[in-house]
Amino acid sequence: MRGQQRRFNCLFVYPPFTSQSFWNYRQTCELIGARYPAAPLGLVTIAAMLPESWHVKLVDCNIEPLEEKDILWADLIFSGGMIAQQTAHLDLIEKLKRYNKVHIVGGPDATSSPHVYDQADHLVLGEAEVTLPEFLRDLKNGRARHLYEAGDRKADMSKTPIPRFDLLKFDRYLHVGIQFARGCPFKCEFCDIIELYGRVPRVKTDTQILNELQQLYDLGYRGHVDFVDDNFIGNKKAVKVLLPKLSEWLKEHRWPFEFSTEASINLADDVRLMALMQEVGFSCIFVGIESPDEETLISTQKKQNTRRSIPQSIEKIYQHGMFVNAGYIVGLDGERGSVAKGILRNIEETAIPVNMTGLLFALPNTQLSRRLAKEGRLQTGFEVVAQGVGDQCLAGLNFETQRPRREVLEDYKKVVYESYKPENYFNRVERVALNLDCSKKRLHLPLKTRLKDLRGLFRLIRSMGVSSSYRKHFWQVLLRCLLKNPKAIRYAVALMALYLHFGPFSRYIADHIRIEIERLRRLEREEQTVFDGLKEVVAISL
Repeated sequence: MRGQQRRFNCLFVYPPFTSQSFWNYRQTCELIGARYPAAPLGLVTIAAMLPESWHVKLVDCNIEPLEEKDILWADLIFSGGMIAQQTAHLDLIEKLKRYNKVHIVGGPDATSSPHVYDQADHLVLGEAEVTLPEFLRDLKNGRARHLYEAGDRKADMSKTPIPRFDLLKFDRYLHVGIQFARGCPFKCEFCDIIELYGRVPRVKTDTQILNELQQLYDLGYRGHVDFVDDNFIGNKKAVKVLLPKLSEWLKEHRWPFEFSTEASINLADDVRLMALMQEVGFSCIFVGIESPDEETLISTQKKQNTRRSIPQSIEKIYQHGMFVNAGYIVGLDGERGSVAKGILRNIEETAIPVNMTGLLFALPNTQLSRRLAKEGRLQTGFEVVAQGVGDQCLAGLNFETQRPRREVLEDYKKVVYESYKPENYFNRVERVALNLDCSKKRLHLPLKTRLKDLRGLFRLIRSMGVSSSYRKHFWQVLLRCLLKNPKAIRYAVALMALYLHFGPFSRYIADHIRIEIERLRRLEREEQTVFDGLKEVVAISL
């Protein structure tokens, strides 16, 4: 193949996330005929970097099966994923070996733990803008290497192409994503984003973002667009330049999209920035709270969350028309005694309905994992996820905890179980729905989409409002929101629909954690019996 301009058939495969994951709310998706929450932005971005003459297909195993005919069609197969997809990704590598296909693997998990994926034919790691051209050049010349790494090199985001959105089946997802920036200015010890992308946020140009939205618009997509940035406001100056231009574009196109993203809680300090985000239609922000205890936050280097009232900060975001999803971590070094009460109090004071409470997981190639390794506290094979485990809800604590492990698990079980009791969850949904400022919401959806949403509402009423044990809470939220803040009804319904997943999932997690707690109790009793026996032997001998 040396020197030849061959046209390849390229198959992109996105491994499935385990069904038992906090973010895998398929039941909610099914209400409106979707199959999975989010589309695989990374793979369609890489697809746009291939020669235009190559033929490309995408199979997202979260929405459709990988069929043999697709594998046989392909000359090259690309795959990538996160740690929550690791088990399925490794199974895919093993499966493809039987077909003797050239398999190229990348993505954040392979970049952090390349040895785990060593059986793949080629590892193209780091940011694809840096390493993929090197691989393609060597492939063309017949000398493609096994491993390509970016090292300290970072991508010039202004040269990232428009993703191949045309490869996506829009109707099978709740939302699609775009990316404005990579990197985060903070230095949270447990975070791998600053290791993968650095602490200096790099951004696309405003023109790039508007062109990506135009592409989505031209392809007929309408509705929810998620800015997948790990901290959208990492470069506030750039965001404040983008948003007014985005507002003009939306106005010209009759407001076809609304947005969500992830941002640090210091967003609440910048009234102008929140006003700009409200103006363009940001409806939801994910905020990593992690812990309400300042000393614990300081110990984990998340100082941006300290010296502030977290409930007051969240309230300011509500006042700008954005509801909040939050993340908490149990098992952090620095926790003093039980933390369940403090986290539950903070959840109620903030009125945040959706709280992703996870067990601390020492991700590969982070400050945390390096420190724990020095202290001799990392478990052997800490970077390998157990079969069937989806995310840090069950895969956490891959190290020796400072607090007794059973106490950590008891705290965790209590937070997950109590926070998702129906009366607690729906009460928070109601409080958010009544306080959310929706006066500037302008999303304009076509009739087809509105009818689809209406069918979803009827399914939700049948599921939650008729036969469920919490139907009283459902109707209370729905009716009070309609009477007191009708413009927020769309968001109240969306948050209630998520309970179809979070209710059962919280009980699933609590049951599994309860089993592990009982196992640890048995070990403690056995150890105590052995210790008591040794004491008795020593006493007799004396």
